[in-house]
Amino acid sequence: MTIAHPGAGGIRIAFGGNVFGWTVDRERSFALLDAFYEAGGRMIDSAEGYSSWVPGNKGGESETIIGAWLASRGVRGEMRIATKTGMGGPPGALAPETVAAALERSLERLQTDYVDLYYAHRDEPQTSIDDVVAGFAALLETGRVRELGASNFTAERFAQSLDSARRQGLPGYTILQPGYNLVWRGEFPDALQRVAVDRGIALLPYYALASGFLTGKYRSAADFTGSRGSGAKMFAEAGWQALPVLEAVAGECDATMAEVALAWLNTRPGVLAPVASGTSVAQVRQLCAAAGLVLDDDQVARLTAVSIDAAAPL
Repeated sequence: MTIAHPGAGGIRIAFGGNVFGWTVDRERSFALLDAFYEAGGRMIDSAEGYSSWVPGNKGGESETIIGAWLASRGVRGEMRIATKTGMGGPPGALAPETVAAALERSLERLQTDYVDLYYAHRDEPQTSIDDVVAGFAALLETGRVRELGASNFTAERFAQSLDSARRQGLPGYTILQPGYNLVWRGEFPDALQRVAVDRGIALLPYYALASGFLTGKYRSAADFTGSRGSGAKMFAEAGWQALPVLEAVAGECDATMAEVALAWLNTRPGVLAPVASGTSVAQVRQLCAAAGLVLDDDQVARLTAVSIDAAAPL
């Protein structure tokens, strides 16, 4: 069963593993993953590059923590594990031999002999599209990868990749992970959304909570402090007008703003599940509660009217 199958991943939330080895240590990571699992969460998203940006880290810390948790809990068969290669898009990062070697290192850290979803983390034009597609398809044939995804591709390059797979008679990407939330589309322009929706590609958007901005934590420029605050600041320009509506709908639903923001994403065309993370058990439970929150048509319309989609409808 693949991740793109609607019943494959439990609830419609994927846990973002970028926090593991960064803002949460191994012990707390285990507690968060336990809470996610107990609430019905079955999809975990990681990357070989997480969390290389932390002083003293070299990358792979997130995968290592996830692998240790999977092994200690004995739940590998129940989980859908996604990881990525080529985070910065350096030249040759998506060459077939480079990707195959990177996968082996990820499998070792994850303590598993397969991943459910393997992404090209960022496009790199130095390697021909045909070679990239053939290299990823070869991994499917080994059984060490169950499904293929792409992240941070332009609409043109993503469409060309899908066309290449068809032309070569090879399996191609079935998942796209764009930057997308209520107040930010990042690298998810209309053209890319049209390619994904028209071709039946499932979406697992990252930055689903805008680095915490959509939780209501930030109410003025003075609140943007620390590493997380500086990340959330990028969403403020388009985001301030959305917060009152988000808060009002949350009150109507007896839910948190975070739950409503994620539930709104789950109403968007092509979205399979948002990718979001938390740093406390309470936050993880909120993420999981969002999967069961159903917004009515009026609430969806009001949120969409103040969303980034209002200016650029599909």
